[in-house]
Amino acid sequence: MSYMTKIYPENPNLKEIDKIIAVLRDGGLVIYPTDTVYAIGCDALNVRAVEKICKLKGIDPRKSNLSIICYDLSNISEYAKVSNLVFKAMKKNLPGPFTFILPTSGELPKIYKNKKEVGIRIPDNNIIRELVKQLGNPILTTSIHDEEDDIVEYSTDPELIYEKYEDIVDVVIDGGYGGVEASTVVDCTTDEISILRQAKGDLIL
Repeated sequence: MSYMTKIYPENPNLKEIDKIIAVLRDGGLVIYPTDTVYAIGCDALNVRAVEKICKLKGIDPRKSNLSIICYDLSNISEYAKVSNLVFKAMKKNLPGPFTFILPTSGELPKIYKNKKEVGIRIPDNNIIRELVKQLGNPILTTSIHDEEDDIVEYSTDPELIYEKYEDIVDVVIDGGYGGVEASTVVDCTTDEISILRQAKGDLIL
C-alpha cells in the first residue's frame, strides 16, 4: 500500500526518512523533490528496482543515460571516472541543478555499463540528500514528467502527483511545490566540458 508523507527540506524528520530507507532497501520506488522538478527513484544498486523504473518510464538502459544522485563528491570515483578538471567543475557547481555525464567506473551494476556513461546529480535539496546519506547507496533518478511533455501542474503539486502515481510507487514525499525547470546537463565524457542541455542553473567553470 503506497502512502504520502510530508517532509520539510529545512529539517527532514529522521523517523520518516528511516521508513523510506526501509522501502528503498526493499526495492521500492519513491517520488521526491529535488532542486529542479519532482523525480522518481530507487536504490541505484538494486538491479530489480532499476529495471522497474526503466520499464515504468519506457527507458531502454542500453540507449538512454541513467542518472544517479550522490550525497556529495567523496565517493564519486566508485561510480564514475572523474578527471581533475571535471572534479574542480563539480566542486564549484554542486550541490546544484546540474547533471554531469561521466564515463562509468567499476562499482555500478551491469545495467549501467551497456551505455558506459552515467549522469551524476547532487541536488541542492536536503530531503533527497539525506535519503542518499542514510541509504548509503546512490539513488537512481529520473524526472516524473516525460521529456516530450511540458511540465504540467500535476508534476509540481505533491497531492496531484500522489493521485497519479499511488498505484505505481510505494511512497510520495511531499516536500512542497516542485519546480518546473529541469537540470542543466553537462557532458564530461571528453577532454572538453560542454553543455548538452541548458536549463536551470548557470555553470561556473
